[in-house]
Amino acid sequence: MRTLSPRAGRGLPTFGGFRTSRSGALAGAAPATYRDPVSTRTTSTAPAANRPSATTSAAATAPRRGGIRTWAQFLAAGLVWGASFLFMAVALTGISFTQVAWTRTVLGGLTLGLVVLVARPRVEGGPVLPRQPVVWLHFLVIGVLGCVIPFLLFSWAQQSVTSSLASILNATTPIMTAIIATLAFRVEKLDASRWLGVLVGIGGVVVIIAPWRSELAGSLAGQLACLGATACYGVMFGYTRKFLSGRPIAQTTFAFLQVGMGAAVMLLLTPLLAVGPVRLDAAIVVCLAILGVLGTGLAYVWNIGVIRDWGPTNASTVTYVTPVVGVVLGVLVLSEPLSWNEPVGALVVMLGILLAQGRVRMPLARRSATAA
Repeated sequence: MRTLSPRAGRGLPTFGGFRTSRSGALAGAAPATYRDPVSTRTTSTAPAANRPSATTSAAATAPRRGGIRTWAQFLAAGLVWGASFLFMAVALTGISFTQVAWTRTVLGGLTLGLVVLVARPRVEGGPVLPRQPVVWLHFLVIGVLGCVIPFLLFSWAQQSVTSSLASILNATTPIMTAIIATLAFRVEKLDASRWLGVLVGIGGVVVIIAPWRSELAGSLAGQLACLGATACYGVMFGYTRKFLSGRPIAQTTFAFLQVGMGAAVMLLLTPLLAVGPVRLDAAIVVCLAILGVLGTGLAYVWNIGVIRDWGPTNASTVTYVTPVVGVVLGVLVLSEPLSWNEPVGALVVMLGILLAQGRVRMPLARRSATAA
């Protein structure tokens, strides 16, 4: 059995696609405790068909790792999250924005809890749930940053902005991630070409907001709330990479702890968030169920797998898919208006993302990289 020991070796191999200071060189001996070593295999007490696939960590990694399974998880998460803006819009016709956020988080936590209870995923014989209190504190942080705050912000925002516009603004997540992961957590490094991408992405946001429009004041607060939510996602991605990516935690457990801690916070705030008049019909109930079980439940399992295979910035490109799905559903199902600046701004943001992630490079930067 091969394990990764954080105390061995000088290099920084990866765990599930992340380069992390908690990862070390390959060691031949089995771990004496669960506390420090990082395993290269995930096991489960569930039947083989239900187990998470084994994750392998070789020496240094390119950010685009993973095969068909990773791509399937990526696209499924994008489709479900793109439709989430439609589901929120429908749910808001019968309940408050706080009740929408509370319901989706609690349902997502319960769904993931059931998955963990059935699958009981483990990493090389370790416990299903981590035993170190500091790990639970880290998950509390990302539960608040990745669930509680952004869910409340998006639900509140969609009272004044369309689901199409919210899904477009959600596409700024990779730009936020690139900035925060570089400046705040220093787990990413941007060259001149990538910084240009950040600036282009910011320009795209300006086009989307359209400050030249006279009717801007009515939706500005909602659009800023959407951007605040994506900033929270950016902090969450960077925080995850810095503090949790090297931990020997199965991806299903990882997703459960993130959403579950967010759900625990929501439950503590029940008197403030969930109490109030409701008007439910079949459409609202179905939308809330899908939003919670899939959008805040199973989609998080898929996304954690993509993060560990591709890295945080590349995993956040799931937002390439969500605006397309969100706009199509908003226009076709809800008959929402779509101003010319919204899709144009979205295309500019996408160009910025491509530059920020190094998928498209300036000619000068390309020549410099070749010379190096």
